Amino acid sequence: MHITRRRFVAGSIGAAGMAGIGLGPRVAHAQIDLGNVRLDVVSDGALALPGSFVFDPMPKDELQAVLEAQGISPEVLTPPCNVTLMRSSDRTVLFDVGSGPDFAATAGTLGASLDALGVAPEEVTDVIFTHGHPDHLWGLLDDFGDPLFVGARYMMGRAEWDYWLNPATVDQIGEARVAFAVGAERRLRIIEEDMTLFDDGDEVLPGVLARATSGHTPGHMALEVRDGTESVMILGDCIGNHHVAFARPDWLSGSDQDQELAATTRVALLDQLAHEQTRIIGFHLPQGFGRVEKTADAYRFVPGVD
Repeated sequence: MHITRRRFVAGSIGAAGMAGIGLGPRVAHAQIDLGNVRLDVVSDGALALPGSFVFDPMPKDELQAVLEAQGISPEVLTPPCNVTLMRSSDRTVLFDVGSGPDFAATAGTLGASLDALGVAPEEVTDVIFTHGHPDHLWGLLDDFGDPLFVGARYMMGRAEWDYWLNPATVDQIGEARVAFAVGAERRLRIIEEDMTLFDDGDEVLPGVLARATSGHTPGHMALEVRDGTESVMILGDCIGNHHVAFARPDWLSGSDQDQELAATTRVALLDQLAHEQTRIIGFHLPQGFGRVEKTADAYRFVPGVD
């Protein structure tokens, strides 16, 4: 596996706009050659979230110690949004498509990131979704509400698709996420004829295997890109941050829709990733790319390259 670093400004909203809330321009974090496949971790900007969105279910006395050790504010979180681009001889593939223009003022910069790599939206052949939350799905439409990746076919886990297209979801998802359900259903209907569904264990594309990682959403999928004995796991949000998710993976997180299931998934997945030393790309992990290391009583994220 050959890895190089590449840096470029990927923020179409500009440095001044992002700096206003304490966010600088985002960059492409890594380029990974895996056999004949190249993976680029590219930026869609960042989010600005109240800490309560993640921390509310957690034990406050123990949480404070964890956050202080990591240098994390309990008030505001600014997680990066890392989209994975995969290129081979005949395919240009995106794993998720970012926020687009309608979700967050500090995100939606994927177009600038792809442009910096010389990739035009119409050159994308395949889009594989980890799940249907806005920062992963809403970027499939352009400023006019039309599909941005006009030459692509789309793929999503069957359980995830069924969840967002279920008419009952909007009434069951909870008031804070109603817009998620409405927005996902509208966008998925637009690309319905170009959608292929897959299940746990399926080879979605040659060398790309689906791994069910439910809990953050009902049908969340991670994708493993493999070449021989080398592999990279594209996580989506099944491991949603680099601090509490690693230090206390069994704690419930407010960002997860099924908090109990998500915690069970997270503990099992971290154990496997640490044991096998599988490289990971996390949508909200700093630098995007790294690995999991076992500690005395939990895990830690080791960002970047060795």
